[in-house]
Amino acid sequence: MTGVAPAVLALLVAAGAVLLLGAGWAAGRWHARRGERAAGMDLGTPVERATFHTLHTASLAAPPLRAGLTEDAARKAARRLRSLLGTEALCLTDRESVLAWDGPGADHHQRRAMARVAVMLASGRSQSVRTECQRPDCPLKWAVVAPLTGEDGVLGALVAYGSRESAVLVRAATEVARWVSVQLELSELDRSRTRLMEAEIKALRAQISPHFIFNSLAAIASFVRTDPERARELLLEFADFTRYSFRRHGDFTTLADELRSVQQYLALAGARFGDRLKVTLQVAPEVLPVALPFLCLQPLVENAVKHGLEDSTEECRITITARDAGAEAVITVEDNGVGMDPALLRRILAGEHGGSSGIGLPNVDERIRQVYGDAYGPVMETGVGAGMKVTLHIPKYRAGVHSSPP
Repeated sequence: MTGVAPAVLALLVAAGAVLLLGAGWAAGRWHARRGERAAGMDLGTPVERATFHTLHTASLAAPPLRAGLTEDAARKAARRLRSLLGTEALCLTDRESVLAWDGPGADHHQRRAMARVAVMLASGRSQSVRTECQRPDCPLKWAVVAPLTGEDGVLGALVAYGSRESAVLVRAATEVARWVSVQLELSELDRSRTRLMEAEIKALRAQISPHFIFNSLAAIASFVRTDPERARELLLEFADFTRYSFRRHGDFTTLADELRSVQQYLALAGARFGDRLKVTLQVAPEVLPVALPFLCLQPLVENAVKHGLEDSTEECRITITARDAGAEAVITVEDNGVGMDPALLRRILAGEHGGSSGIGLPNVDERIRQVYGDAYGPVMETGVGAGMKVTLHIPKYRAGVHSSPP
């Protein structure tokens, strides 16, 4: 996580710089083509209108590119990029073929585009070449071939076509290609983030598997002869719990589904520890649909059970609350267990202490910060002999956070 945030910041800064460099070129082309002004309306100075148009067009081109350099993304972005540059035609390619073409001349220029891209791939630098087109009615006389780069090197090319040789077009096409490259690198970071979250969830599942499943099955087995009906109910709870915990789709879920899994976990823990486990659940109905990272509550409850029952001989009281706080849902998990030294907790969260505490707390802490930012990291209050209270502030709405169907 510490390596991803600086990288994203650097890329965003680079994106802003590229947009500013391209704004001057876009302004001139836009004024040449769109000099009209709505009657009676104050649309700002020419520079302000040009800047707005440039930024608006770039904002429309960015979302498709965040999906990566695919044929569909290139097709959706090509028209916006051509408008951004104001060129007669534009195409996007990967290293093997033309992915999208916008503008005239595709019938006879598209076949030659990859030959020019191959020359650019060999040097890795932008190329300005004469198209050698023999058709007198074709406006595509010059082409600028600029590389699109990513973590693995040159991924493809942006080819901008004009009616004449222009140093301004070379510079503008190169800068726009750099901006496109930034979007492609951000898409790679998005995919890396997704892979990281999947790996962290797999790590949680690996912890659940040996530690909890065997104890649950042993507790169920103890009721098979003495109380068959309870054994049957617990077995169904166990089946639902494992089905939810080991599902293979979706990084996010709803608070309602997460709490249902927690209740199943506590029912199985109650079968093992009996009357020593006391649970209080207080949930505001309006926060049940809130989306949050998958398996972020169960590790907190498991930690409460461990320090309240496994590490103690006293009665364990666990309180789980979820309340509405305007734009956020505030969730707390509190126990009266043995607690721990705050300094030890800091080492556990930093990954400097494995021990018997498992990976649950650091895993939840890292995923929450990864999704919502450091300002939303879990607040953990504890002390030796003082139990533990963990508080999560979950935004009700956050871009990219959508629960998957169960």
